[in-house]
Amino acid sequence: EMGPIQPGLSGGCFLKGERMATDLQAKYTKLAQEYSKLRAQNQVLKKAVVDEQANSSSFKEQLKQREQSLRKVEQEMDSLSFRNQQLAKRVELLQEELANSEARGKKSKKTGDSPSQHALQHPSVFDEDLQKKIEENERLHIQFFEADEQHRHREAQLREQLEVLERDAAQHQAVVDGLTQKYMETIEKLQNDKAKLEVKSQTLEREAKECRLRTEECQQQLRKFQTELSSQLEHTTNIIKEKVPFNDTRHAHYNTLNVPPHNRRHQLKAQDVAGQALGFVQDLVAALLNFHTYTEQRVHIYPRDSAIEPISPLNQKFSQYLHENAGYVRPLEDGLQQLLESITEETITTLETTVKLKDFSDHFTSYTRFLQKILPYQLKSLEEECESPLCTSSLTSKNKELQDDMRKMTSVFEKLQNYISLLSLPSTKPEALPPSSFSAVFTQLAACLHGLQDAMKDVSKHYSQKATLEQDLPTVTQKLRTTNECILSSLGSLTNSTGKIATFFSNNLDFFTASAGYGPRGGLGLLNPLQAECMLQNKRRAAAYILRLRKPRPESVPYLEALSNRRVLTSSTESREGLTQQVQQSQEKIARLEQEKEHWLLEAQLSRIKLEKETQRIADLERQLSMALAGQPPSAAQSSPAAPRPGQEGAESVECDPKEPVPTTSLVGMLTTTQISEEAGDEQSREQLIKSHYMSRVADLTAQLQVADSKAVHFHAECRALAKRLALAEKSRETMTEEVKMANQNISRLQDELTTTKRSYEDQLSMMSDHLCSMNETLSKQREEIDTLKLGSKANSKKNKSR
Repeated sequence: EMGPIQPGLSGGCFLKGERMATDLQAKYTKLAQEYSKLRAQNQVLKKAVVDEQANSSSFKEQLKQREQSLRKVEQEMDSLSFRNQQLAKRVELLQEELANSEARGKKSKKTGDSPSQHALQHPSVFDEDLQKKIEENERLHIQFFEADEQHRHREAQLREQLEVLERDAAQHQAVVDGLTQKYMETIEKLQNDKAKLEVKSQTLEREAKECRLRTEECQQQLRKFQTELSSQLEHTTNIIKEKVPFNDTRHAHYNTLNVPPHNRRHQLKAQDVAGQALGFVQDLVAALLNFHTYTEQRVHIYPRDSAIEPISPLNQKFSQYLHENAGYVRPLEDGLQQLLESITEETITTLETTVKLKDFSDHFTSYTRFLQKILPYQLKSLEEECESPLCTSSLTSKNKELQDDMRKMTSVFEKLQNYISLLSLPSTKPEALPPSSFSAVFTQLAACLHGLQDAMKDVSKHYSQKATLEQDLPTVTQKLRTTNECILSSLGSLTNSTGKIATFFSNNLDFFTASAGYGPRGGLGLLNPLQAECMLQNKRRAAAYILRLRKPRPESVPYLEALSNRRVLTSSTESREGLTQQVQQSQEKIARLEQEKEHWLLEAQLSRIKLEKETQRIADLERQLSMALAGQPPSAAQSSPAAPRPGQEGAESVECDPKEPVPTTSLVGMLTTTQISEEAGDEQSREQLIKSHYMSRVADLTAQLQVADSKAVHFHAECRALAKRLALAEKSRETMTEEVKMANQNISRLQDELTTTKRSYEDQLSMMSDHLCSMNETLSKQREEIDTLKLGSKANSKKNKSR
């Protein structure tokens, strides 16, 4: 005999160490990847900051260039203003000269024409020169205004760009600060993780060393077991070759004789599902019957009332076909009922064995053909309603919508018939539908059922709208209204039943698509109905054989009851000695009660005999009295005894010999008593009464004594039980005190841990506050540097302006 293999634990530890090492390596790689990602992101951010700095420097250079151009424009403006002042002075001088010349001209009018012409020519030259100067001045003013506007516009643009750039730079600086802080936190976290992982790696290395040693031992034992198992395998293979003639699982013909695995839970679930489906189909059948019947009734009422005028031949044929709906609808319920009856706990329920599904498929096919047959008549009937003179345009549109809905409903039923016929193929032709396609067929069937629900919703909605429109017609009758209400109720029940069927099928789709686990042993081939029946017969025979071999198990007490009885015994009111004493006392009491019973039986028998004698004597006295009244001598009455009545033969025998002893038998023994005759005196009766009185007193006293004894025993047992309960309570109190001590220790330990965690958190908070203070100082320094740079740039700009 080989003992348990202890080194197997070392192999498990080695595997666990390898797993921990692989996990540690994976964590290291993951941390390295994260670190590389963060470094790449940091490089990208640094590059972005450098680019932004370069952009800001370029913008500063552009700003300097703009300021230089602005200074040039200001200098030109100053020069132009200076030129303008010169021109204004010259214009004044020219005006003065013109006024002087005009005065001179007036004086020299008398002199002659030649000087006047010369004077006229001279002002004209001045006027032209003045006009040119004025035009040049206007042009310069316009250029100056345009230059000033361009300068202001460009300055506004540059200021906006500068504000945007400063805002972007601040945002980038905030992002950089956040990223640096995040990187510092991640670096600290990674350093802590690295330290922890180093400690873990050291422990794992030690465990790996131990696991290597254990693996070497396990490998040695594995070689040993391999050699032993190889020898055992050779031995067993030789035995199989010599003793086993063939393997029946390799041959499909012989494999059918093996009992298949049975899944009782699957059978119960299949039975429950089939029962629920039968209930839903019954509702559907009732709704379809009502719908077709009320449709037939409507055909006889609208558009022509058959009670007043004959309906069209088309509607007659349509009503004739609708009258046959029960022959196509009711077999659906019967077929599903037969399918439910074929599913039991002892059967195997798969698509290959449900032969009754083929009958249901045939019934559904016949109903689908019935719908296809009545569809053209239904469409033509709706067209005939549209052709009636009272049909409005809205009714015509609703009738067209109903025609589309009827076509859709018939097509959905055709799809359902196709899928149900596909599901019935494995029970008749197993090769026609492979098992891999079962789930797809069930899924499409569930989708088709939801499509049927949608189609019935459309039919119900459009028909309700049509009924509301028909109620507004002036020629509508009460019969048509009630028929429309009945059709709407049947359509509502159809919608509800189809919705329930669709949700039921979708909820149980996993059960339908899941494999039941049935099949021939070895997994060879498919399970056909004949093989299933053969295997079920073998299963029944095996079950009957096991039932014959099964012996009734001895009655035992359940575990929970035994525990409760044990508790009762430990803290109960009876021990073995007390129980034996109670048994003895109860036996003695039973014996006394039996004696008293026999005594009272004898007393009752004697009293009954006395009663019979008294009744006989009274009857004789009455007879004598009646004879005396009739005039007969009393001797005749005494000589002719009364005829014995039935049931009084024993009394007559006693009466003929009153002194004869009467034997009576009982469980106690045999007792001989002498009956008291009629001539017994009063003394004997008085003694008998005294005797009976004392006997009753003795019986009462014995009964009281027995009750007192039982109470004493009960109280004694109660005292013992209370003592045992007190001992148990003491033990429980000790255990509770120990638990309280442990709880107090745990509380103190938790308080210590809380204080240590508080301290650690306070240290971390202080470190973080110091770090924040340092960061604030750096930020303040940077802001001061920025302010100094801004002030320097403003001073430079002012100096340039002053220049």
